[in-house]
Amino acid sequence: MEIVKNKTRGRPKSFNREDALNKALKVFWARGYEGASLAELTEKIGINKPSLYASFGNKEELFRQALKKYMQDSVSYVGEAIQAPTTRLVVENFLMKSAVFLVDDAHPKGCMIAQGALNCSDDAAFAQQELMRLRGGYEAALRQRFETACEEGELPKGTDASALAKYVATVHQGMSIQATSGATQKELIGVVNLVLKNWPT
Repeated sequence: MEIVKNKTRGRPKSFNREDALNKALKVFWARGYEGASLAELTEKIGINKPSLYASFGNKEELFRQALKKYMQDSVSYVGEAIQAPTTRLVVENFLMKSAVFLVDDAHPKGCMIAQGALNCSDDAAFAQQELMRLRGGYEAALRQRFETACEEGELPKGTDASALAKYVATVHQGMSIQATSGATQKELIGVVNLVLKNWPT
């Protein structure tokens, strides 16, 4: 008698949650929230839909958890950069490390936070709002750092800390788009050098 093997993919015995999150993260990173289908997510993770729901809740919750992992691991250098002793070093560390990170072949090009849900339907509005909140948080952290530098006399009197933070955030987001469009690390570093050359002192 022929034994028929069960071809359905449940949750494998060797299921590794961190590995699954890493795989899901790369799908969301490459496709954006809406572009990442459940079919591709389950295929990359290696489980079926019921097992995905049992492990992570739903697609929205999986996205939240993947985004949290991205913040804690992939772009942790941003928070570290803001702690640099001078604003010029803050920007140099932030943008130079971004120039390397955004084009790294080890993961999808660009920044997930900058590009994960720029345009989306109402069904994905939560993802757009969450990414907007995170982008705003980075910019606010830069603004606070620059305001402190103004108070301490490091930046010239009359420097607009808000505009300066917006400028740096805009450069970073533009670098992300350039990276997904084929810009090289050398080209992005050239952009950073222009920013540093014109940094207020």
